[in-house]
Amino acid sequence: MPWCTRAEIREVSNEAQKIYDDIRHGRLIIHAHADDSGTTVAVGTYRETGKSVYLHGENHLRQITDTFDSPAQALTAFERLHGDTMCPGPAPVTDTERAVAEARISLDIPATEAEPAAPEPEIVPAYTADAGDHDALLDQFLAAHSDWEKWRTWTDDTTHAIHESQTLRVERVHEADPRETAWTVAAYETPVSDRMWHLTATGTTPAPVLQTLLHHLAEGDGWDTAMGSPVNQKTVTAATKPLSDAGWKHTVDGRWIGWTTPSGDVGIQFDAFAAQQPNSTLVTWTIWAGPSIDRPTWTVTASPYTPSSLLADLAETLVHGTGPRTHTAVKVRHTTHLITTPTAPPPSAATAQASRSR
Repeated sequence: MPWCTRAEIREVSNEAQKIYDDIRHGRLIIHAHADDSGTTVAVGTYRETGKSVYLHGENHLRQITDTFDSPAQALTAFERLHGDTMCPGPAPVTDTERAVAEARISLDIPATEAEPAAPEPEIVPAYTADAGDHDALLDQFLAAHSDWEKWRTWTDDTTHAIHESQTLRVERVHEADPRETAWTVAAYETPVSDRMWHLTATGTTPAPVLQTLLHHLAEGDGWDTAMGSPVNQKTVTAATKPLSDAGWKHTVDGRWIGWTTPSGDVGIQFDAFAAQQPNSTLVTWTIWAGPSIDRPTWTVTASPYTPSSLLADLAETLVHGTGPRTHTAVKVRHTTHLITTPTAPPPSAATAQASRSR
């Protein structure tokens, strides 16, 4: 910046430092970054104000060059300008930022043995947040809602949580593979009727997504759905309204209708064929995040009659929810490297009484 005065240089550097601190402490969430002729650009949103910003440059030259009223507006403009090089999330750490981080860690590490500093969580969009402790989430849910009770099976591999009406049931598989089904929610019209709808979630599903699911179940309307009602355009529109309002990309590929972010790292897919086959085992709704729907990091699937209000709550979390994510540092001895990088109906009352465990 040879054309700037010393005062102007200090002003630019101070502003760049503030932006860096806001990103590091999770106050500014970076949605995407791109390469603009050798210069890094990014788009993000301030958590407290909701203002979205366009960032240009790196290190002491990073500055805000434009502002937007919403993340959807910002991402749309960013994709229009940098669609060819656009990547999700923040840009890789620069050499300067890495040196600063390593210097900060070295202050807390004895010279005799290099131990990594405790990882500091960052606030990220809900769909990229840590899975957290799923068992703790279920225990907290049961402790907060006395109308739900815990039931253990004959092994310790599975826990069931059943509503006092005996018409809503949650099955939690404790040792499931991270990408296999770890949660199953099933709803029934009566304690002895056929299943109305069900939903599953894998073991890597982020904690904020599961919290939204459990919160909806606690509201008491999760099983108020009429059997035989057609899955029509009105139902689909209601379930995906948060995605449409946020400007997510809408695609139609034969029987599959999809909604994804501009960066394509999270989405919801609706199978129109499966929706008309209520007795089929085909998945009607798929909520996913990761490189693609074929290689997801986690998935939530749902049957045709899953309430649109529940699906809309989950969609709202994908659009606006946030959560913590922790990057784990690698332990080394002499040098420090920072790494940034179908369900059966509920049991009868007699059977349940014999196996109940508070």
